[in-house]
Amino acid sequence: MTLLRFLLPALPLLLLSLQARADETPVEYRSVAQLQDDLAHHRLTSELLVGALLARIEAVDRGPSGVQSVIAVNPQAIEDARALDEERAVGHVRGPLHGIPVLIKDNVETADPLPTTAGSLALAKNQTDRDAPIIARLRAAGAVILGKTNLSEWANMRGSRSISGWSGVGGLVRNPYALDRNSCGSSSGSAAALAAGLAPLAIGTETDGSVTCPASVNGVVGFKPTLGLLSRTHIVPIAHSQDTAGPMARSVRDVAVLLTALAGSDPLDPATADADKHKADYEAALDAGALAGKRIGVARFLAGFHPETDAVFAHALEVLKAAGATLVEIPKLDGYEKIGDAEFLVLTTELKADLNKYLATTPPAVTTRTLAALIDFNKQHADRELALFGQEDFEKAQAGPGLDDPGYQAALALEKKLAGPEGIDKLLAQYKVDALVAPTAGPAWTNDVVNGDHALGSTPTLAAVAGYPHLSLPMGSVSGLPVGLSIIGPRWGDAQVLALGYAFEQKLGLTLRPGFAGSVTIAAPVADLYAPAAR
Repeated sequence: MTLLRFLLPALPLLLLSLQARADETPVEYRSVAQLQDDLAHHRLTSELLVGALLARIEAVDRGPSGVQSVIAVNPQAIEDARALDEERAVGHVRGPLHGIPVLIKDNVETADPLPTTAGSLALAKNQTDRDAPIIARLRAAGAVILGKTNLSEWANMRGSRSISGWSGVGGLVRNPYALDRNSCGSSSGSAAALAAGLAPLAIGTETDGSVTCPASVNGVVGFKPTLGLLSRTHIVPIAHSQDTAGPMARSVRDVAVLLTALAGSDPLDPATADADKHKADYEAALDAGALAGKRIGVARFLAGFHPETDAVFAHALEVLKAAGATLVEIPKLDGYEKIGDAEFLVLTTELKADLNKYLATTPPAVTTRTLAALIDFNKQHADRELALFGQEDFEKAQAGPGLDDPGYQAALALEKKLAGPEGIDKLLAQYKVDALVAPTAGPAWTNDVVNGDHALGSTPTLAAVAGYPHLSLPMGSVSGLPVGLSIIGPRWGDAQVLALGYAFEQKLGLTLRPGFAGSVTIAAPVADLYAPAAR
């Protein structure tokens, strides 16, 4: 009733706005620049835009055949948008995000009357009434917090047979390109919502692949920045040595605009001590000619997991060359296979320490205030929380050592060395290249409640462990399912990585839109292959 009360009076004006640009991009898929042009020329107001997107969430995201990407809408969004419209009316425009709606992954705290659940019923009452510093930066830039997105529960660090995109609170996120396919995780809701046209911008978080993989399989752009460029304060953690928030959008330019607002030092997060020295106007640094004269390393050791994806990657390499890049083959990275085992020990050790520290700051209504208590809670609510997969990662973390353990410290030192100085740094220097490229992941796999995830392969671990920038952007599709190109650069090379991605995006000229098919088996061009051949 409350939503309709806001939407019905706005509907005639909204229809006029849509008709004024009927030959252009639909409002739900317009870029930040297009929306700002609409707002500046009074074709649209932020209040109307927010109302339209709330209505689209109700129509596309809810119900048995919905995408289920939005876990909760912000009841203050309309009011916030109206206040920003009033500022604009008196000539006060804060910047490119003024009046623009943003969806926030539900492990990032906002001061709105919403809990921050990380997808778990154990945090259903975790309404902290505080903004994470990155959210405070968004509000200062004039963004409207539209709502919270669904995610892989506990950011996919609970059980070994998890189903990415599933949470006890939000259910399963569905891929808008084929609703029986997975949206990857853990920022599944943020990516799927962007693909479905529910918001122009979203925030995700990544420990290892949780921004870049969902971006790839949902056909959007996701950026994992250099570790320490964005604050992690008041974000439900996994591991401080790898955790970071990251901007997500449908274009590299919009990601750059969002990153510019988010970046900066936070006195409560020591990892960000140097952020103010390195942050930039990332949109201004974009250059359609950025690939000209650049040497790009083709990381073959990160490819080869899916022939059809490799074929799309081969075309992407031709686009890079056509944009002026010189491609340099990199067949292998010595020691790469040793990173995984070390990483798991690091993640489980830091999970217990970091999660216990976070839970201690939650409001009194949250009764699960330690990892041990979470494990017990899940057992007590097994009919919902443990019905599809277990909590082996939680249990290993609880039984594992503390941060002072020599084994953990040795594993941390080893993985950082193998991924950074002897990994990305070594490859960039040895092959004299400016960045590395590889396929981000294979196409989305079918959701499987029996066996869990069965992804074909992915690229994010190297950049995630090193803490270096990693951009995933669409490079094409396989049987109608998007696949992404990864661009990885050196520490603090965020602006350059985004510029290279922008140049590729402009040269490729690809526009992807989902069809919300029930399955790729009933969508062209695959559907015909499931029927007998004509005789």
